[in-house]
Amino acid sequence: MTRLAKLLAPAGLVLAATAALPAQAQVDGRMASVDVTRTIIGTTAFQTSYEQVNTTYAQQNELRRTKALERQTMLAKFDKNADKQVDETEQAAMQKSADFPKLQALEQEIQGLSNQIDGARVFAIEQIIMQYGSALQDVTTAEQIKVVLDPGTVLFAVPEMDITPKVTAALNARVPAVGVVPPAGWQPSREGVQVYQEIQQRLAMAAQMQQQQAAPAPQGDTAAPVGR
Repeated sequence: MTRLAKLLAPAGLVLAATAALPAQAQVDGRMASVDVTRTIIGTTAFQTSYEQVNTTYAQQNELRRTKALERQTMLAKFDKNADKQVDETEQAAMQKSADFPKLQALEQEIQGLSNQIDGARVFAIEQIIMQYGSALQDVTTAEQIKVVLDPGTVLFAVPEMDITPKVTAALNARVPAVGVVPPAGWQPSREGVQVYQEIQQRLAMAAQMQQQQAAPAPQGDTAAPVGR
């Protein structure tokens, strides 16, 4: 079990455990909740690091876009029914084509570039994660909190129960900035990748909601064909 998992795993069990106890045996002290993903997203180090990645890896990002457009152009040649997909029949023809080795090479290049960019973000997030436990301890000690829950396990809570902003502030104090260039030989941890994926999902959902609120649905389907 990872460091963050060890820290948070008991939290999901606390609500059920305390509910099952007799009143006199329940936890005597304040309870709170904290959203780990929102805590990290809210830090200055996280927000600055994502901007730094865009700058530091601008060349890789631009090359990835160029390669992706080249891949889309190649795939379009096999989309005979113009449904913006490469179905099984079309894929069979694609695999027999002289362009297939080039297409595979493009996909490998795109994946390699993506790994560089994603790796830089995971590296930044891991540096914040390393201080998460200490930041949480800072807040729980100062606020005399005895139990911390994951918001997903709480059926009802008053707003002041959420200490996410306070933990974010404590993280800002402990980790004002992070690096975005991993050292030679660095490999992302499972914990870092998991948190990164959760953050990306949260950011994608937020961006989608903003787009839906800002503009009506586009007319027509202009998506590029995708392979399987």
